[in-house]
Parts: sequence; structure tokens; C-alpha cells
Amino acid sequence: MNGTTFRMPARRWATVATAAALAAGAVTPAAASSALAAGDHGRAAAVVLRTGLDVSLVNRTVHVPFAVSLNEVRAPHTAARTALTARLDGVGGGRPFPVLGADVASAKTTATATRAEATVHLAHARLHVPGLPLLSLVELDTVTARATCEPGRTPVAASAVPGTVTVLGKRVTLTAGGPTDVRVPGVGQVRLDLSQRETTSRTAAATALRLTVSVNPLKLNVAEVEGTVTLAGATCETPAAPHKTPHRTPAPDIKPQAAPARTGLAETGANSLTPYLAAGSAVLLAAGGGAVALVRRRKN
Repeated sequence: MNGTTFRMPARRWATVATAAALAAGAVTPAAASSALAAGDHGRAAAVVLRTGLDVSLVNRTVHVPFAVSLNEVRAPHTAARTALTARLDGVGGGRPFPVLGADVASAKTTATATRAEATVHLAHARLHVPGLPLLSLVELDTVTARATCEPGRTPVAASAVPGTVTVLGKRVTLTAGGPTDVRVPGVGQVRLDLSQRETTSRTAAATALRLTVSVNPLKLNVAEVEGTVTLAGATCETPAAPHKTPHRTPAPDIKPQAAPARTGLAETGANSLTPYLAAGSAVLLAAGGGAVALVRRRKN
């Protein structure tokens, strides 16, 4: 795989780990839900340079695709290469040629449960295409692009390019109102679209500069070069908001109380002690009556 390490997305790792834990009986469904919510990070990607060019050789019977990327990273990674060379069959004897050179060419991405962000910084850059080894397609100063996504906030896409650039050796002033077309006789033409930004409710994308290229250098066995070149691109996707279980107040455990036993006397206002009091009164009356009779006998 050319030294490339396969990395499973964080969300999939969280899902696999949670499923394994559930199978082992180590976590409850509530804990599994928390684990998935905690692992649901956002996404971010950044690239300093991407080309999608078609190169026609002088005999015009062969079309060679020229698709390269410089410092293309996805969260959470950083790249900072300042030079890129490429090899293209049939061009320059098969020797590598410089595609981009810069003093600074960095791409940085980060993604957590609370923030996803991608940033690109390019400074003092010179871009070349096949067939033009000495003449730069474009030269420019500082270029930046940034995309930031956070839960509960509107995604932000921002980019910045210098007011003037050099295209095919010609100094050009860029305008924000629309694309800029540059034509150089005997070489070709380049169309520049700058500061493209797009946002949705959960995503953001920013491109500092996009070039539509059509040149015919007729050098190094190259007849035509057509396609697009993107400088400084950044995208992000908002992390999913953590799922919160609504708090519920437990209902009080109220048990019904049994009604007091009723007797026939309860209907007259008596209570359950009335029979005992009545019986006690009868005993006292009986005892009292005997005592009175005894006193009377003694008096006689």
C-alpha cells in the first residue's frame, strides 16, 4: 500500500468498541449511548494544492492525466511540505519536475467532539505545469483558507488572497466581483476564481484560488495542458451534538391507607373503642349496685 496506514474513522472505532463491550456484558445500553455520543467527532480536511489536468503530448495521440495533491490531510493531522516534484511519463524524459515551490506550505486539521477545523497557509508560492519548467503558471504571496464547524454555531468559511498575482509572467490585479481572465499570446490563457466560500447548517468549505488552465507550451514534448488547479482548500463538518437523557423526577411512592374498620355503632358517631367502654361501664354499674345494697343492709 506504498507505506500508507489504514485508519478507521473515529466513529467506526467507537461503534466497534461499544458493540464488543455490549457483547461481553461490560456496559449497559445507557453507557453504550454515551460512548457513541462521545466518539462522534466532526470532520475536517485541508489541501495546499490539487491539480486535475489533462496533458496532451506533441503527437496529440496520447493524453496523460496529471492529478497530484500537496499536503492533503484529514483530521487530526498536519502537513508542512514546501516543495513538490512530480514525474509524468513522456514529459522531460521522465525526470521529476517541480510543480510547486513555496516558503510556507502548511495544512492543519483538527476534529474533536466540540470543534472541527481546517486551515491552510501558503506564502511566496510558485506553481508550474508540465511543459513550462521556467515560466510559472502563477506566482503569489500569502494565501490562506479556513473552515470552522462547532455545535450550536453557524459554520464559518474564510479565505484570503493577495490583490495582485503574476500569471504566466504577467502582473494581474484580482477583483472580488468575478473571475479574472489572463491571455498570453503563444502560451495560453488562465482564468482565476478567487475566494470561493460555501456554508450549510453543518458544513463549511473555503477555496482561496481556483485556476482554469488552457496552455499550449509546445516544449518538453507537451502540446496542451488543460484542466483546473486549486490552491488552499479547507472543509469541515460539525460534530454531532451530544445526546442528553432528559432528567425525570421520580414519582413519590404513595401507598393508599386502609379505611378504619366500621361497626354498627359507627353510624351513630361511635368509634371502635365504644364497645369496650360500654362493657366497662356495665361492670362498674354492676359492682356499684352491689356496694349500695351492702351499705343499706348495714344501716338496717
